[in-house]
Amino acid sequence: MTYSERPRSNAWYLLPIFIGMIGGIIGYLAIRKDDPRKAKNCIYIGIVMMIIGIIFNILLLGSGDVVGNPGFNVNI
Repeated sequence: MTYSERPRSNAWYLLPIFIGMIGGIIGYLAIRKDDPRKAKNCIYIGIVMMIIGIIFNILLLGSGDVVGNPGFNVNI
């Protein structure tokens, strides 16, 4: 089945940038029939943002202070 390509706005790239992999999937499903190349790029951006998030979380947990002191010295 062939689809007619209609160029879609570059604003669709903001969805995976801000929401990650879920945003990439939503963007893909929304524009896959109109602009398949841009839809695949949304998936790729979502994957990259997910990997960056995982690396950031590993680095944050590896700092020691967060794991060693889970209470954050908050007095209520």
